[in-house]
Amino acid sequence: MVDAVILETRQLVKEFKGFIAVNQVDLKVRRGSIHALIGPNGAGKTTFFNLLTKFLIPTSGQIVFNQRDITQEKPAQVARRGIVRSFQISATFPHLTVLENVRIALQRANGNSYDFWRSQSSLNRFNERAMQLLQEVELAEFAQVQAVELAYGRKRALEIATTLATEPELMLLDEPTQGMGHEDVGKVTRLIKKVSANRTVLMVEHNMQVVSQIADTISVLQRGQIIAEGPYATVSQDPLVLEAYMGSAEQTLAGAHGQ
Repeated sequence: MVDAVILETRQLVKEFKGFIAVNQVDLKVRRGSIHALIGPNGAGKTTFFNLLTKFLIPTSGQIVFNQRDITQEKPAQVARRGIVRSFQISATFPHLTVLENVRIALQRANGNSYDFWRSQSSLNRFNERAMQLLQEVELAEFAQVQAVELAYGRKRALEIATTLATEPELMLLDEPTQGMGHEDVGKVTRLIKKVSANRTVLMVEHNMQVVSQIADTISVLQRGQIIAEGPYATVSQDPLVLEAYMGSAEQTLAGAHGQ
């Protein structure tokens, strides 16, 4: 039987010269869900993501993925296990076409990451799968466009496609709608919901409207600790959460709830 919890942190701590950035965090991410991690600036969200992807090693505590302790593993090891962080690892090549970008991601996923000397025809075997992925993120019509020419929201969609090319079991999305206008936010939100089918997503996100629309579970981090957790309707009414956002949250959260 497959365990319902795909990722778990147990009493996870990260300390930097006396400053505790992540403080005894217990988190469980359920398989097949969209789990959002929110919190004010400086809450420890980025540090927590860096612990999960092994760019930082915990001071203490455990990280368990698919019932295996991965606390001391290296970034490449956890990536091979299927934990992939989008918008950081999956940087795109601006002067290659959209199709070529996805093809390179597929090539890398197949263990041929340094075979750039291979002939063009040998890479064509990735074309069909690359086009399937572009269809999934609604970029098929832009296959022959250089990545640099894409609008900002479509660049994010391309980054999602290159992440999907690695067949992730757990996608970590780091501020997927940061810096976007309202229209792009809506598109990327729908896209995340679409590609999350039969996948697990853990996302850091500031935009409460995004979180309210697509997250199954929300964990709220403040000063490195989880102060509230649950569905949006519960978390948005929590007094500790409203206080953590120093008054602005009540309006922000209420506004998102009304969407």
